[in-house]
Amino acid sequence: MILDQFHLDGKVALVTGCRTGLGQGMALALAEAGADIVGVDYLDVDDTKAKVEALGKEFLGIQANLMTTESNASIIQEAIDTFGHIDILVNNAGIIRREDSINFTEKDWDDVMNINIKNVFFLSQAVAKEFIKQGTGGKIINIASMLSFQGGIRVPSYTASKSAVMGVTRLLANEWAKEGINVNAIAPGYMATDNTAPLRADEKRSAEILGRIPANRWGLPEDLAGPIVFLASKASDYVNGYTVAVDGGWLAR
Repeated sequence: MILDQFHLDGKVALVTGCRTGLGQGMALALAEAGADIVGVDYLDVDDTKAKVEALGKEFLGIQANLMTTESNASIIQEAIDTFGHIDILVNNAGIIRREDSINFTEKDWDDVMNINIKNVFFLSQAVAKEFIKQGTGGKIINIASMLSFQGGIRVPSYTASKSAVMGVTRLLANEWAKEGINVNAIAPGYMATDNTAPLRADEKRSAEILGRIPANRWGLPEDLAGPIVFLASKASDYVNGYTVAVDGGWLAR
């Protein structure tokens, strides 16, 4: 049965930035599909833990600062010590800094690039080594953005980092597909999350954004449930290096 291809029973998914919003929504979707979850965030993930366990799945919460690569090895080791293996990585953790480019600081550049692309690459590298050691292949799903495709305004380091996410997704797919590792990305559209709170609070800007979205609404975490389960499952075994836009039609306009 085709629906069996989407089951994640017995799988372990490592999801970064899972405390709230899109990260929490994706962690819950993967748990609903059968996966146990390793949730990584810089703050406590008690709410996500409770919701995953309410679905009957196991949850390991790890607090770590992903603006550096220093915790990567210990994150993976703790996951292996707890579950014995890792099968899925979702690189969701990220930040955004808003300022006119003429005034943008080096710190705001470096902070965003460090978590949004540097650690996406190095955590993917570390998990891929584990996949290869396990001999099982695996799934890596990076979280891109509409600004992987467009320039945006007042978010220079975010645009640079998310453009890089789409490029690195393609590169890693080229190198690792032969190992049975699928590397793909999801590009959420304008979603109702903490990152977009300033935009939604600006009535003029919010109206401009909604006016371009054919679906005529901001996206919600549950809108990523289907795409994340597909890319994490056997159903996507021949999908490599692709960035799926989940945007209510934004890019079609």
